[in-house]
This record gives sequence, structure tokens and C-alpha cells, in this order.
Amino acid sequence: MSGEMVKGGLDGKSILVTGGTGSFGREFVREALRNHRPARLVVFSRDEQKQYEMAAELSPDEHPALRYFIGDVRDRDRLVRAMYGIDTVVHAAAMKHVPIAEYNPFECIRTNVTGAENVITASIDCGVERVIALSTDKAANPINLYGATKLASDKCFIAANHLAGGRRTRFSVVRYGNVVGSRGSVVVHFRRLAAEGAKVLPITDMRMSRFWITLRRGVRFVLERLDEMRGGELFIPKIKSMKLVDLARTIAPECDLEETGIRPGEKLHEVLLPREEARQTYEFSDHYTVHPTFDWWVREENTVEGGEEGRPVPDDFEYASDTNPEWLTSDQLLAMFDE
Repeated sequence: MSGEMVKGGLDGKSILVTGGTGSFGREFVREALRNHRPARLVVFSRDEQKQYEMAAELSPDEHPALRYFIGDVRDRDRLVRAMYGIDTVVHAAAMKHVPIAEYNPFECIRTNVTGAENVITASIDCGVERVIALSTDKAANPINLYGATKLASDKCFIAANHLAGGRRTRFSVVRYGNVVGSRGSVVVHFRRLAAEGAKVLPITDMRMSRFWITLRRGVRFVLERLDEMRGGELFIPKIKSMKLVDLARTIAPECDLEETGIRPGEKLHEVLLPREEARQTYEFSDHYTVHPTFDWWVREENTVEGGEEGRPVPDDFEYASDTNPEWLTSDQLLAMFDE
């Protein structure tokens, strides 16, 4: 399979977003309704209260393409029913909290791994054209269960391209770092503590660094990759790093910092692209693309995206939060809060 580029954007398409009431899903739906004209936009999630709250803001009465569909990615039959007539799937549903996953491992596996298998099978059976799955920097060289399940999920989605065989369904993955302002983010936690008048902010380790991206940038990166994907790629945006101590001092400069110790499953620094993947990685102006290692991928035919030819990275290249050449300033972080 040389990999023909799948085009078409969202206009006139039927799209389903798993985990559609989460931070990413809500922003994706807003962006799709704001700047595109989908024929149908299905929010698929298992939490009826979140759907009720989201529908109060984004009503099907005001947006006729919008649908709300209760369902769980653990339920393959429900996914098949929801994907009837769907062209594009964005898979954002996951258990994402590292300590909760460590304490509830089988629940995390059922959602993140079995759920991925169900999304793949349902997409192929329903003739979905494009599927893009969201991943995380914790899936690169994972040390916690959440990262391990997302690595397994990534591998499943890439391998799904040969499972689809001659059918039209194509699968790719997007991997990025911490999202500024998403539910459960340390940014939200620090801002809440500061607003409540806290005098001290907890820092697990003063050396810790992370990659940071805004919801809007993450959504737009996914939309761009949907329009460029051939199936089999793992896409990684170029984003900036910041140390947690600098983030805390930017949010609440009047607060003292207290080191509390790394929680179970946490890393000091995160990796978006381990050096073991460098041999099949190409660099573009604003992102990296990791090509699959399967025989059906003809690399020479798949190094051009959007008219730009990718450049191979060095064999020892690694994209890590502590060695990232691009670092957020305090002003840049504050500007991200308004995006």
C-alpha cells in the first residue's frame, strides 16, 4: 500500500468524536461548527450529564448537524450503531489520569486498549474513511499504565491499516503533550489554588518539565493531519516546553513552592519522540511524522505533506521536554490562557 492521501476536510462529511464531551471534544466540535460545514457531527460519550451541559451550550436546534449519542467505547455494538454512515472518526475517549490508572489498571486497559480495538473494528465494518486517534507523550517510553495502554492503542491503530486490507478505512495517530486549560491540568489546579488565596503551590519535583499546547492548537493540528493523512502515520507537533516551577511562578508569583515528591507513574521529563523511532521520522516546518515499519508503506512516496518535503532526522534524534530547543516564556504562557 503506497498510501494515497485522503482529502476532503469536514465540509459535507459525517464526523463522530469519541469522548466528545471532554476538553478536546468540546473544542473540536466548536471548531467544526465555527469554520466548517459538516453534514453530521456526532458527539459520542458515556456521561449523560456532560452531554446535557454541552447541549445547553451547543444545541442541535441551533446547529442542525449536531447529534448527541450516549455510548461507551467498551461497547462495540453501540459503536457500530453510532458509526452508521460516518465518514470520519476522531478518537479522543480515554482514561487519562495517571494515578487513577495506576490504582485501577483493568479499567484503564478496558477503555484505552479494548476501546481502541472496538473503534478500529467498528470503523472497518462501517466503512469509515478516515480515523485519527489522539495519543500522549506518556506513550513514548512509558513507565506508567496510562502511557503503556496508549502505546498499545497507538500500535493497534497503525496496524489497523493492514487489517482493513482493500477496504477504504485508513488510520493515523496524533501525539502531543500537556494541554493548557484542559480538565485535570496542573494549570487549572494552580489557578484554582491561587484564586482561593493559597500561599503555597505544591510541586512534585523542582526539576520537572513538560511539553505544552493549547486546546485550539491541538484541534487545528488534528484537522490539518486529517486532510494530509494517508494512513499509518504518527504525527507530532512542534511545541514548547516549560518547567513546572516556572509555570507555577507565572501563574502565582506571590506563592511559595513546596516540593511534594513524584507521584506513582510520573516522569521527571516527557518524551514525544524517542530516539528508537528516529530512523523512520521526517521533520516538517511545524511537526514530525513517524512512518510505520510495515512492508506496505512505501516511504519514498510518502515524504511530502502539503507540498513540503520532509527531511529525515538524525538516527540519534530525540524530542524530549528537557532538551527541547523551544521554551515557553511567562508572557507566552499567559497568552496561551486566552487562546
